[in-house]
Amino acid sequence: MTPGSVIDTSAVLAVLLDEPTRPALVTATDGSSLVGAPSLPSEVGNALVAGFRRRRLSAEAVLAAWASYQKVRVRLAEIDVRKALEIALEARLYAYDAYVLETARAERLPLLTLDAAVVRAAERLGLKLLEVEK
Repeated sequence: MTPGSVIDTSAVLAVLLDEPTRPALVTATDGSSLVGAPSLPSEVGNALVAGFRRRRLSAEAVLAAWASYQKVRVRLAEIDVRKALEIALEARLYAYDAYVLETARAERLPLLTLDAAVVRAAERLGLKLLEVEK
């Protein structure tokens, strides 16, 4: 495998839910290792249930997406939560977003995200971004 990238929940969900950016995301990550923040499984599960509660996803779609997620090879990083919280406080982000940023910083890998606020924070922190065509 080639050097990897840090992937966040927005990118994972786009692939799992077959959103228009899916082909570009798959191409961008093909053959490389993926690293996620330690919170990634919980965030994916929470987002899927939120989709169900908002009547955007059926129960069957939630469970199918989760089954697909479990087949994705993502190494969950260990991070310094204090450093992530400092990022969250400084950038006025949710802690979960800061966990992703701290993962990219600590792992010295580019970040793959579709979240505009996370992109802006990553740029301010001088982190590399893996860009995909939308």
